[in-house]
Amino acid sequence: MNILAFGPNGSGKGTQGAIVKDKFGLDHIESGAIFREHIKGGTELGKKAKAYIDSGDLVPDEITIPMVLETLAKSKEKGWLLDGFPRSLAQAEALDKALKESGMALDYVIEIDLDRDIAKERIMGRRLCANDNNHPNHIAFEAIKPVEKDGKLVCRVCGGELSARADDQDEDAINKRHDIYYDDKTGTMAAVNYFKNKGDAKVITVDGSKGIKDISEEIMSQLS
Repeated sequence: MNILAFGPNGSGKGTQGAIVKDKFGLDHIESGAIFREHIKGGTELGKKAKAYIDSGDLVPDEITIPMVLETLAKSKEKGWLLDGFPRSLAQAEALDKALKESGMALDYVIEIDLDRDIAKERIMGRRLCANDNNHPNHIAFEAIKPVEKDGKLVCRVCGGELSARADDQDEDAINKRHDIYYDDKTGTMAAVNYFKNKGDAKVITVDGSKGIKDISEEIMSQLS
């Protein structure tokens, strides 16, 4: 089973992807994790990607596509859930072509639909766990609020150290990311619509304003 997951920053896409991955034994491939691996390793591609990420801009295709496709090929036999790519119409077309050339079928497209203002609020209040970025922690939502230990907030799931990404507190950077996502001409929404219109994969669209459990149940009910 191969799945594309779409949703604006702040929609809980990574959390839902982790749930689906655990249920079906898929490789959860996050473009952000691929970038972080290259950045941490100090590769030339990583250095170039970091400059774009820090400013909230889209990483160019000539940097992103080779890294992502190489990772997908490694998960060909097991199946994968791809999260955070494609982010543009051009990337969607390139991915579609690459999948066909490699004999990999796209089975599902999951889209988490969320109002832009709500997504922005969620981004600014979220905290990242040092042990697992998919552990949900948010200072504004009681259900996933971090817990206090020794006078500081720690991950509600594992007790790990928490941090806030610098660009999560930068409204200009958030707006840039959302400008890219909500662009239905050449941006990420154009990519979503590309796969919707093709009709090769089943599309599952869910309301991202609901709770984590409700969203998960709705997605699971439509996956086979």
